[in-house]
Amino acid sequence: DGEVCQEDRQKEGESECPLVAASGGRHGFAVGLGNVWRFPYLCYKNGGGVFLIPYVLMVFIGGIPVFFLEIALGQFMKQGGVSAWNIAPLFKGLGLASMVIVFFCNTYYIMILAWGLYFLVHSFTFHLPWASCNHEWNTPNCTLDFSRACPNHTFLMSSSSLSSPLNISSLDTNGSCLEPEGMRSPVMEFWERKVLRLSGGLDEIGDINIHMVLCLLATWVIVYFCIWKGVKFTGKRTTVRAIIHKWRKRGTVVNLPRTGQPTKMTPRAQQRLIQEVTKDPTTTFEELQTSLASVKVVYFTALFPYLVLVVLFFHGVSLPGAVSGIVYYLKPDWSKLRDAQVWIDAATQIFYSYAIGLGALTALGSYNRFNNNCYQDAFVLALINSGTSVFAGFVVFSVLGFMAAEQGVDISKVAESGPGLAFIAYPKAVTLMPVAPLWAVLFFVMLLVLGLDSQFVGVEGFITGLLDMLPPKSYFSSVRREVVVAICCITCFFIDLSMVTEGGMYVFQLFDYYSASGITLLWQAFWECVVVAWVYGADRFMDDVARMIGYRPRPYMKWCWSYITPLVCMGVFMFHVVNYKRLVYNGVYVYPWWGEMLGWALALSSMLCIPLTVLYKLLHCKGALIERWQHLTTPIWGRHHLEFLPPETEVKLLPNNEQSKNTLLFESVI
Repeated sequence: DGEVCQEDRQKEGESECPLVAASGGRHGFAVGLGNVWRFPYLCYKNGGGVFLIPYVLMVFIGGIPVFFLEIALGQFMKQGGVSAWNIAPLFKGLGLASMVIVFFCNTYYIMILAWGLYFLVHSFTFHLPWASCNHEWNTPNCTLDFSRACPNHTFLMSSSSLSSPLNISSLDTNGSCLEPEGMRSPVMEFWERKVLRLSGGLDEIGDINIHMVLCLLATWVIVYFCIWKGVKFTGKRTTVRAIIHKWRKRGTVVNLPRTGQPTKMTPRAQQRLIQEVTKDPTTTFEELQTSLASVKVVYFTALFPYLVLVVLFFHGVSLPGAVSGIVYYLKPDWSKLRDAQVWIDAATQIFYSYAIGLGALTALGSYNRFNNNCYQDAFVLALINSGTSVFAGFVVFSVLGFMAAEQGVDISKVAESGPGLAFIAYPKAVTLMPVAPLWAVLFFVMLLVLGLDSQFVGVEGFITGLLDMLPPKSYFSSVRREVVVAICCITCFFIDLSMVTEGGMYVFQLFDYYSASGITLLWQAFWECVVVAWVYGADRFMDDVARMIGYRPRPYMKWCWSYITPLVCMGVFMFHVVNYKRLVYNGVYVYPWWGEMLGWALALSSMLCIPLTVLYKLLHCKGALIERWQHLTTPIWGRHHLEFLPPETEVKLLPNNEQSKNTLLFESVI
């Protein structure tokens, strides 16, 4: 099945399999945890409304242009995230850098799923454990009644004394009132003291949380078996639906009842449908019936998250104090625009949630029909993505407004501003709803659905790129794909063990800030624009896009690739370097110097791939420097490009599919 689709993507319009699978994959990848988890906490961290200004600006001058560039590049080259840079072979380091970034992203991203699974398991109860204070992990500062504030400002325990939250022996339990800042809501204590068991810093790693290890193991097992078996069948399921739709538009009768029930289709029509879907005459009609039944799952996973978010939104805005939270979300503090971190967080949130720089968009685009309107797709998917992020912000900030009113504190101090904000605001929201355990289960199932969808694409993209880079006749190319996937998942699992310790959240934030976001994505986007616009040629690439979609995109895209986006990326990058500040967790804990060095090592491991690859290729190529440059920047075309090239042109071609069958193996239908 994988080999069929790999061959199909070299031919124009021969199969609907690439189009449908890629469209479904991009829609699933377009909405994920970056929207409902990462966007709200970055917005809260950077002062609410002011964050939206650079965010919206970056959508149009950074997000959409690079998003379109990566999809169009994959669709034109018909290659994955690494091989697509045959458009300028000297800069194939861009593909290697994306492989490093996506590996780190796969490693730490799954921790959010493990936390979600932990919450989900604890939701199967009549009383949610984060809704009350009568548990062994709660401190005397835990309260549901925030009216106990001391009028004379004496207090039992300040928030700063919670740096070692597992040690409660030193608490003064004689007090009868609390300083507002010292009070702790049960949802915050459940998150910090039960889930994370948070220590005092990166140098206090502490013990491993066995329950979190089990949740982490369960999520990796799910990912492994879905990547190992599930992707193979996803193409068939979506393809059946697409071909049926096409046939019905032509007036052809297609009847596919449930498995085991009779059909009105003739045997000849059945065989034609099987041939068009799978190219495999051994496939039975019953298998197609099963595939069509399974495609309903696709609609569920696409619409279910929106249903849950809408319910939480309408309930959230009805809470007391919700209006103040929404005002904080929308009203900007103009003075914070001078802060470099606001701009870099806004820019990198766009690139992170759009999956720019990971190679996945290029791989998904390679499965489109050659004449698919990827220009229109880019705008639609970008608006879906950013719209979901903004809508999720309303949900979170309405709950934060309620919590601020309930606790009598400013909204900026009501919860932590780190990556755990979503695991405070959303669980708090479901505790306020009738039949709270049911809504908790639905929400965390939604969280897992969103996260697993993105995790599948990320891991599959990494495996695909890894297999593509193996020499065709080497020992490693003969290793079974299942073994490669297993090695990848096990390696990531052992790295993740550092994140299920008492100091694991500090490790998690290092990965989140340095390895797969921030300056690394800015660097990646900058070089992608430079290579396409200045090495290959912006006008030349616009002509290539016109050959695919039938018309030239607006000049706005060319201007962004050539000038605006690279300048903005480099400007924000330099702004960040000049105004560099130490990494801080939750506005209190400052990372030690060696922690910073570890973070920069993670960032440079991908950033250096580009210049080092350029240097290596130039040094190992023969001839004068200008000859080396001309040779290494000459595109290596696929055979589907021959009809667009002048007959007298001397071109370098990729090897025939038959000759390189072992190297292509299974370029996934993501």
